[in-house]
Formats: sequence, C-alpha cells, structure tokens
Amino acid sequence: MHVTVDVKGEATYELELEAVAAASDRHDEHTAEATPTYADLLRAVELSPHEVSVLVDGRPVPEDQPVESDHVTVLRLIKGG
Repeated sequence: MHVTVDVKGEATYELELEAVAAASDRHDEHTAEATPTYADLLRAVELSPHEVSVLVDGRPVPEDQPVESDHVTVLRLIKGG
C-alpha cells in the first residue's frame, strides 16, 4: 500500500508500506506479514513519536496502531531552537 506522510510546515513523503515493513525493527521471519505501525512510518521519515502527533482524518492515532490509512498528517509538538 502507498502512504502519503504530510509533515505540516515541512515536507511530504511518499512511502510504500512494504518497504517500511522491511526496514522495521520488528521485521523478522515471524513478522514478515505484520502491518507496519505509525511509529514505523515516523522512523522512516526520521521523526520520533515523542516529538510529534500523528493524525488520520484530523484525529490523533496511537503510534503503536497498524497503519490503515493512505494519508497521514504529522504535527511537530516542539520546533525551533
């Protein structure tokens, strides 16, 4: 499945879930069919679940949920320096 990850105010990423699953820390022969989580998507775009909120259809989703949407919005909680 193709997923668009829109990091508001920054960049938009186009990802394939199969590639995210292959790169996941949870990936091994026992989880080859496992659906990646929203935390896996965040890792793929080099963000930490501790610094962002993930929204699907404008509603927050837990980062440990399996990805079920083809469009995800990411909001940084803290930015600047």
